[in-house]
Amino acid sequence: MKFLKDFDFKNKRVLVRVDFNVPVGDDKKVDNKEDWRIETVLPTINYLLDQDAKIILLSHLGRPNGKIIEDLRLDPVAKRLKELLNKEIIKLDDCIGEDIEERINNIESGEIILLENLRFYKEEENNDSDFAKKLASYGEIYINDAFSVSHRAHASLVGIPNYLPSCAGLLLEKEIKTLYNVLDKAKRPLVVVVGGAKISTKIKFIEEFLTKADNLLLGGALANTVIAAKGFAIGRSVVEEGMIKEIEKMKLTDVNLNLPIDAVASVDPSGNAPSRIVPIGKTNENEMILDIGPDTILLYNQIISQAKTVIWNGPMGLIETDKFIHGSEEIAKFIAKSESFSIVGGGDSIFLLEKINLLDKIDHVSTGGGAMLKFLIGEKLPAIEVLN
Repeated sequence: MKFLKDFDFKNKRVLVRVDFNVPVGDDKKVDNKEDWRIETVLPTINYLLDQDAKIILLSHLGRPNGKIIEDLRLDPVAKRLKELLNKEIIKLDDCIGEDIEERINNIESGEIILLENLRFYKEEENNDSDFAKKLASYGEIYINDAFSVSHRAHASLVGIPNYLPSCAGLLLEKEIKTLYNVLDKAKRPLVVVVGGAKISTKIKFIEEFLTKADNLLLGGALANTVIAAKGFAIGRSVVEEGMIKEIEKMKLTDVNLNLPIDAVASVDPSGNAPSRIVPIGKTNENEMILDIGPDTILLYNQIISQAKTVIWNGPMGLIETDKFIHGSEEIAKFIAKSESFSIVGGGDSIFLLEKINLLDKIDHVSTGGGAMLKFLIGEKLPAIEVLN
């Protein structure tokens, strides 16, 4: 794989695939506290500016499913990028077409063009070769700096490199090297914390690290499915019924697997009804498990405090409701203040860390949730493989 140092970018048209898929508010602005995906690619952009490159940025936003959705245009992103770089950003209203081609042909060194949302075209997610070839014709060199979507076989990620000299950007390079080191040289004890809603999206990761980690800590709604598979009452808690049989086949007695021992339960996930602390298995029929309880927090803290490496993906409870955010906040604080090398991935976990001002206390914040999990279990990521 080649990196930025392997190329001379002076006066070259450089296509940079980034991930600017950030929340945009009703005011059509990107919140300063939710712009971390934009900030992570600034080192690559500044490097190219120092090299007098002609920069063309490619990104997606949301899931327009091949249709033009006005609320998913990248104009708010361009505005926020301009503020961060203190430099004019030329935002175009499409990503292909004669007008786009003409403007790119007239780009000057040091200019930055941001193309419109790639996913307005179904050809992007379908990895259409003609679409990729057209995008590639705009540049002379291609850079992938979008680790978070590198597990997707989309035209801008795996198609363009077939037509241009290609390399990894500074963000992608950092992600690859850091995660490789965790796989090969992780200091022990290695503790993995997994939360979130669906266990189906993380089951392979959990199975892999049941044997690799010294301790695996589960929380969130995905833990409910495991608890249900073990035969404990969970009331009306969120559970993936279709996963229970598969989970029953796992080594649920593994001493490395730690499940919540108590929980915060309520009949109302909005937080308007009273809640109570219940031991696991004592949830009433009309109640839902919405956060980990104090005994679980204490147990998990004891395990994390002894770790030398911690990987965290997914919250411990329903963090959208302030009443059920406490367990996740405590886990975040334990990881941030521990002496371990910490890695956090997944939008919800990162949002929480940013909310409580602990993001800078994490050693490596991965821009990819799903991509990070796939990478750590050894799956090939298409957009990285094509660079090799």
